[in-house]
Amino acid sequence: MPSNLAEWDAKHRAAAGNGPAEPAGIVCELLPLLPHGPALDLACGAGRHTLLLAKRSQPVTAVDGSPAALDSLAQQARAENLAVRREGDQKIVAETRDRHIRLVQADLERAILPSESFSLILCVHYLQRSLHPQIEDALLPGGMLVFETYTRAQMEFAQGPHNPAFLLKTGELRTAFPSLDLVFYRELRAGQGIATLVAQRPCNTK
Repeated sequence: MPSNLAEWDAKHRAAAGNGPAEPAGIVCELLPLLPHGPALDLACGAGRHTLLLAKRSQPVTAVDGSPAALDSLAQQARAENLAVRREGDQKIVAETRDRHIRLVQADLERAILPSESFSLILCVHYLQRSLHPQIEDALLPGGMLVFETYTRAQMEFAQGPHNPAFLLKTGELRTAFPSLDLVFYRELRAGQGIATLVAQRPCNTK
């Protein structure tokens, strides 16, 4: 796996002609049940989930540190007749217009997420533990989080990430967002070690 921004940019430029990868299975499976309000796609990469949401007329804010990834996303969005806007600064705010994508290039280790702004947050194959409290706070009451990334079981397999600092411990994700209500949770080790969580912010947060 790439370990720095230059490597990620090179990876995304090399893959640009192939279009975005297929969306994660869990996102496709849950799509009919996910909220339709403003969505946030964290570490969006080339936009496989951003495009999926926008094509169902959902407003999406897509955030990534790689300009090459966002270039690829913008190109694909325009090819699919989706409105896309590239922000000039790193400020993350909710997009509110249907079928519109707001692109934000930001270092997520320094990012500030707006409070109570999103009906849906996706975070797939990205682990930054310090961001978890902000993710909880960024959800609107009743908003949902879909979070999926690798566990330390991944170290048993040849492909994929192997740095234990960026791999979840067994059971860690289940308790990573304590203010949210758990809707679904699983850990798998079939070809890869991965954990999936779906959680919802209570409608009454007082």
